[in-house]
Amino acid sequence: MTRGELDPTRSPLHDRHVVLGAKFAEFGGWTMPIEYAGAGVLAEHAAVRDAVGIFDVSHLGKATVSGPGAAEFLNRCLTADLAKITPGKAQYTLLCNESGGVVDDLIAYLRSPDEVFLIPNAANCAEVVRILAEAAPEGIMVTGRHQDYIVVAVQGPHSDEVLRNAGFEAGHPYMSFVVADHDGAEVTVCRTGYTGERGYELVAPSAVALSLWDRVITAGEPYGLQPAGLGARDTLRTEMGYPLHGQDISPVITPVHARLGWAVGWKKETFFGAEALRSLKEQGPDRLLRGLKATGRRPARPGMDVVKDDAVIGTVTSATFSPTLKTPVGLALIDTEYADGDVVGVDVRGRTEEFVITKPPFVTPGVREP
Repeated sequence: MTRGELDPTRSPLHDRHVVLGAKFAEFGGWTMPIEYAGAGVLAEHAAVRDAVGIFDVSHLGKATVSGPGAAEFLNRCLTADLAKITPGKAQYTLLCNESGGVVDDLIAYLRSPDEVFLIPNAANCAEVVRILAEAAPEGIMVTGRHQDYIVVAVQGPHSDEVLRNAGFEAGHPYMSFVVADHDGAEVTVCRTGYTGERGYELVAPSAVALSLWDRVITAGEPYGLQPAGLGARDTLRTEMGYPLHGQDISPVITPVHARLGWAVGWKKETFFGAEALRSLKEQGPDRLLRGLKATGRRPARPGMDVVKDDAVIGTVTSATFSPTLKTPVGLALIDTEYADGDVVGVDVRGRTEEFVITKPPFVTPGVREP
């Protein structure tokens, strides 16, 4: 490989982030803003919870599945029942392996029975495309579109006002999308997000990235729109208990362990990993993903042991200091004999810190509020 092939991919909006004083880091093979000068993670987090923030999440994967019966084909692969939604709706779903582990969690946009747009995670996009392409029958095309589109997330209580001020339709139901025009390009405006707040994700061709970003930024000025990076995105999603692939779910962590059974169409005839997941559901998992809330001030970190009476009973998978609650919170895979309300410890660098098993979300969600 050449040096250029090893370099992380830059978002089409990279230059805008540079002007805004972004601090960058590599994530999923992309160079993305983590936080912005003059704000920082705490301020960006608060803006999303209290007003409105804008994220460039163009690192997220993109793929299309098209051809006669494309949705029906996907429904035999992905866990959620795609037959339960209609065109114009989106669905959270999982792609699992034969043992039931999660290859990726993704959003499926049902455009028609013959076309579905997928948004996988950044690092998993190529693998998702490969698996689906190998399984696709003749006439079904699975096409990776990772760098063809940008994704901009507008999240927070004032997201509707910002979108309307930018000239886009807003107020449609959660997990539904509308198609709009920007500079002659099609923009998909979907009521989705990863923060727990009311918000939208705009998917548009990379060719109009800069003008679309500028349009939304200008429209958001009266509402205090704050650019936010992936640092705030992580604290926001952890407060909600939303799983992150590679930590809370993975090829060896199943949706049964992660308590994502609601994203599995158990009554469907088949999907990838169905046999293993049905067996695991029937016998019961040894550990379940649960929330942890500290009684002290020292935060846990992913990979740390959860302990009880000197015995290891689990492993921390995600953890952060909650800017909203001003206390550490996290997620952990814990032995099933322990339940919400139980007090456990986390081995934080040789010192046991007390945490209470707490059902997420840790803060009141605003995602469905008007």
